Amino acid sequence: MTNRTYVLTLPLRTEPWQEDVLRKRLNIARTLYNACLGELLLRRKNRGRDPRYRSLLTEEPSATRNKAFRELDKAYGLSEYALHAYVKPMQHHFKKNIDSNTAQKIATRAWHSFSKLLFGKSKRVHFKRKGEMHSVEGKSNGAGIRYKERCIHWNGLTLPILLKERDVYAHLALQDRVKYCRVIRRSIRGSERYFVQLVLEGIPPEKKDQKGEPRHSKGVGRVGIDIGTQTIAVVSETDAKLFLLAPNVIHLEREIRLLQRKLDRSRRATNPERYHPNGTIKGVRIPWHESNTYQKVRWQLNELHRKMKAIRKQDHQIMTNWIRAMGDDIRVETMSFSGLQRRSSKTTLNEVTGRICSKRRFGRSLARRAPALLLSILDTKLQADGIHLKKIDTWSVKASQYNHMDDTYQKKTLSDRWNIFGKRHIQRDLYSAFLIQNTNNDLTSIDRNLCNASWSRFCDDHETEMIRLSTSMICIASMGV
Repeated sequence: MTNRTYVLTLPLRTEPWQEDVLRKRLNIARTLYNACLGELLLRRKNRGRDPRYRSLLTEEPSATRNKAFRELDKAYGLSEYALHAYVKPMQHHFKKNIDSNTAQKIATRAWHSFSKLLFGKSKRVHFKRKGEMHSVEGKSNGAGIRYKERCIHWNGLTLPILLKERDVYAHLALQDRVKYCRVIRRSIRGSERYFVQLVLEGIPPEKKDQKGEPRHSKGVGRVGIDIGTQTIAVVSETDAKLFLLAPNVIHLEREIRLLQRKLDRSRRATNPERYHPNGTIKGVRIPWHESNTYQKVRWQLNELHRKMKAIRKQDHQIMTNWIRAMGDDIRVETMSFSGLQRRSSKTTLNEVTGRICSKRRFGRSLARRAPALLLSILDTKLQADGIHLKKIDTWSVKASQYNHMDDTYQKKTLSDRWNIFGKRHIQRDLYSAFLIQNTNNDLTSIDRNLCNASWSRFCDDHETEMIRLSTSMICIASMGV
């Protein structure tokens, strides 16, 4: 038996009265979640007042100190299972709507959020406002939220699943064991719709066309990927390509930007008391007033964000299927996208204007293009075939600095988009992908012999790609074309 899991999302057929019940239960789940978070923060505060805890903070790190910390956490109930005991009496009050298994998963969800604060991975926790709780899930398919005979059963509700007879993939997936179910709410074109996510045990079935043939081909061979904040360079044994990540989201970016400006103007016009004369927001707790136009525009903005998310994921699925068709030994640099999102810590001045330069880095690009999501989807597809995405050691390989011709390293600025080899000009990202493709099996160094053997072929593929990019309508400055 395998421990692998995958998710099958199917729509639910709901009646208006059932939607009212689901809406009520999601709101109850929100109050339970917020109660658990508030209790955890209170327990953390009480632990911080304990003299024993303050004394431990002054000691040197050791195994004995860590054990003492764990004992204090246990004494103050800072654990997932202690939170399960805390939510139990509250669940009894709402037992007609929320079962015990679902309540425990809500507590677990609050604990995972709080643990990031507890262990220093985040600076604060976020409580759920009204209408922000969009999903609940069970612990198993034996109690609480259950799937049985094409229906979801939950505390008196029976919600049929909309399953198309021609959906071969879904019928094959439902043959696997259902581990647990998750009910989710989505706002689509102004109306609420409910779905179920069945968490299934096993490997996702292979998608096939009407003739029964596999819909997506799978290649064999080495593939090197150099992924950036907005672009991706892919080099295989037969091709070299440089693409813009999620190219179809670019059509929605301008519409989103215009709606955001419209919201800001409306907010400032209806809440002048919340702003200083220089336009900054006052740090006082004054209620925000929202006009009917503001609420309508906000709904339009939310709908555009939903579309962008769906289009981005679809573009990534298409891209990963294409990469998988190029080979099965796929290598990529180890990237810290969260580090690229953080603002710069250095304060610099513009040499011309003398003003302070913006500290923003790549947060907006990463939010739009989501390169980490593409790598996650690609790794999931590879795992279904029993292989993994290989991540090279970025600091040891230094693909962006290496020159395989003379075996030297040279640092380059972000504005340097070309590598010069005699009369040849090679695009920087494609060259990095070429070097990543030809790394040794230890993933810490580059094999010069492989580079020299495939250099001529790569140059031909590179010239072909440069001709394609010169006529392409989708190019950005970082490509250097």
